[in-house]
Amino acid sequence: MWSSFPALAGIVAAIVFACSALPMLGKAVRSKDLTSYSTGNLVLANVGNVFYSVYVFHLPPGPIWALHAFYLVSSGLMLFWSRRYRPARVSRTWAAPASASPRS
Repeated sequence: MWSSFPALAGIVAAIVFACSALPMLGKAVRSKDLTSYSTGNLVLANVGNVFYSVYVFHLPPGPIWALHAFYLVSSGLMLFWSRRYRPARVSRTWAAPASASPRS
């Protein structure tokens, strides 16, 4: 089974795709700055991954399972971290800016 060329190509592809996402995950965990990631995109990626899981996990076990499991975990982590480490909201006050001169 694993000696077939398509299975070998799947293994190589899974490794390459996973390695391409590792720098993004590493930077996110180190910096905790995920402000450049759209929450909407992260939510849609996770919803899509959940639906795609129905398809993938009904296939025979193989490299696609490992790759999809990696996508599930990494996109879930990115969504979790984007919510967990989001910057605190700054409350707006009605005070005049420091550069404004008071009215006489």
